[in-house]
Amino acid sequence: MMERHQSSFRDPSGFVVCHEGEFLRVVNPIYRSDYDLLMGSGLYRDLAAEKLLVTHEELPATNVPAGAYKLLRSRQIPFFSYPYEWCFSQLKDAALATLAVQKAALDHGMSLKDASAYNIQFIAGRATLIDTLSFETLKVGEPWVAYHQFCRHFLAPLALMARSDVRLLQLFRIHLDGVPLDLAQNLLPASSRLSPWLLLHIHLHARSHRRSAGKTIKGRLPKRQFSQASFRGLLESLESAVRSLKFRGASEVWSQYYDATVTGGKYLQHKQELVGRYLEQARPATVWDLGANRGLFSFLAASKGAETFAFDGDHDCVEMAYQECRRRSEAHLLPLWLDLANPSPALGWANTERSSWLERAQPDLVMALALVHHLAIGNNLPLGHIADFFARLGRWLIVEFVPKDDENAQKLLQVREDIFSEYTEPCFTAEFARRFEILESQRIHDSARMLYLMRRK
Repeated sequence: MMERHQSSFRDPSGFVVCHEGEFLRVVNPIYRSDYDLLMGSGLYRDLAAEKLLVTHEELPATNVPAGAYKLLRSRQIPFFSYPYEWCFSQLKDAALATLAVQKAALDHGMSLKDASAYNIQFIAGRATLIDTLSFETLKVGEPWVAYHQFCRHFLAPLALMARSDVRLLQLFRIHLDGVPLDLAQNLLPASSRLSPWLLLHIHLHARSHRRSAGKTIKGRLPKRQFSQASFRGLLESLESAVRSLKFRGASEVWSQYYDATVTGGKYLQHKQELVGRYLEQARPATVWDLGANRGLFSFLAASKGAETFAFDGDHDCVEMAYQECRRRSEAHLLPLWLDLANPSPALGWANTERSSWLERAQPDLVMALALVHHLAIGNNLPLGHIADFFARLGRWLIVEFVPKDDENAQKLLQVREDIFSEYTEPCFTAEFARRFEILESQRIHDSARMLYLMRRK
């Protein structure tokens, strides 16, 4: 039985259904001519070859629901991420991919009718458009209908991250349809007006939008002709604006964790050996590395063929991990920006349009390396709550216990009273043994830290 996905309801062209654990896309008859042009013009072929558009196959007519035109089975995505979970360079790559798709569409007589960041996913390390029904036949002489949305979803948050503070990306969690341009204008420094691209596409654009919103329209206004040359000029201008924005570099202490705060080379080498052995024993298909930092152990999991997702609450760590993924052309690892103490909730219409973090997938194995002390001491979370949370996520667990007298645990206690009498190795073992079978445990060389391999009961 096909069940319509709860977040797929806004586009009259079609919708997504869930069937036997897979996501399928139903194409409605109203989209027939646009879909036929997409497939017949060569646009789908060219974009798929460049890995800019998700590939699909048309299912037999016998599978097509009554009243529908086509039923598509697209490449399945192991984990859907949202823009407010991306680092700066991920959002920038998503913006450039959207513009590249639009340029190719123009060459084939088509255009994107929307420019939503939610239509982009990272597949095998590449920013890829996943909404096959975003294309429409080019309306000659008309401006790009998705221009304002592109500026809200991509240019405004990128400018805020580059010129103000990377944390302003989290405005996406409040403004799901992108950062309002007047808000971006107010938050950007005055120096941003010195950039011709930001002046044009954010400051003047915001003023124009504000003025037009306050006008009363009587009858239809005459349309100004927007030539293809003007269309291409707009795309080139937007691309220049996006490329001009640069990430200003790592600033947080945790992005330098392995360089500055871990003592002893034997510790790191032994820990890598243990984690590698535990991964080979569990043989997971998917791994979530929680508190992944720059992804050192995430890359280890990916090298063994696991689809790996590296979550960290520090933007700069995620940025550095993603840049390393690009340098290595790593197809099995996706770093994402997520605060475990306040992960992405369910958002949007009826709290169903954007799924919460835990609703989107479930890993085979969770890695929690040098993380528990941050949750227990840094966030006042009881060990039992942490064990319950990890047991909820996956069957296998690789977890590290950092004792209270460890240098990094002591740093957390410098700014607060030590009320953590139950944060001990025996209490840790007892709480986790209630939820997991402890298969192996080893003290890591050059430290008092313990590494465990566990399997959920």
